[in-house]
Amino acid sequence: MAVTAPWLGALGGWSPEEFDKTAIDPYLGGLPLGSFGGIGPEHWLGVEPVTGRDLFARVVHGAQVSLLIAFAATAIVVVAGTAAGIAAGYFGGRTDAILSRLMDLTMSFPSLIFMIAMLSVAKDVNRIVLMTAVIGVFGWPGVARVVRGQTLSLKHREYVDAARVGGSSSWRILTRDILPGVSGPVIAYTTLLIPGMISTEAALSYLGVGVRPPTPSWGQMIAESVAFYETDPMYFVIPSVFLFLAVLAFTLLGDALRDILDPRGGRS
Repeated sequence: MAVTAPWLGALGGWSPEEFDKTAIDPYLGGLPLGSFGGIGPEHWLGVEPVTGRDLFARVVHGAQVSLLIAFAATAIVVVAGTAAGIAAGYFGGRTDAILSRLMDLTMSFPSLIFMIAMLSVAKDVNRIVLMTAVIGVFGWPGVARVVRGQTLSLKHREYVDAARVGGSSSWRILTRDILPGVSGPVIAYTTLLIPGMISTEAALSYLGVGVRPPTPSWGQMIAESVAFYETDPMYFVIPSVFLFLAVLAFTLLGDALRDILDPRGGRS
């Protein structure tokens, strides 16, 4: 849905920023006309109160924004965390000490407060890029710890010692011997990271420091719907259901991959 958002939005016949004043009642504070928030052949998921913007178009485009931030932030976290974890576990000594202290420092930092402060202060910047960078900066230590532990268990295996004795460089050993050994847990951990990233983006947008209007976002839509939850509950329910389904889907996918890739750590 997120990938095909422009075509799905066009199929519905409305753009996410297009107003439809004929779908709302100006004498009732701009509430949607009809039952269930204006759901009907013209507007498949109803319309926004006051503005009359099509909820279907805003939900599918909001999926694109929310998942783009979640996937990009997850990519930053996984790449940075894997690199730091492999380096700390393989080289040990001072490298391990410095990177481990950096992990501890980042994990102990009040990340949510810092995110809110950074996003509140930065005004004239691309909000999607800034949110991706800020979320990614605070997420890598978890991956790094997992990879570091896995690397410590792999670096003394016979095939790694054989490669080292055979004259292989550290880079070749890390990329050919260590990295494939940690890829399974990293893939499983990645799919479990995505639901948290989606929720973080939604929470920041809900607090008003995330994606700015008129760019749609699920968290932003939920925040705007709070004022109408008694008079137009569907405006609150629809983006909340899509957010719930996305988080649930990636959580189940992560659990399944973890059980497949790491049977010893899975459920019996």
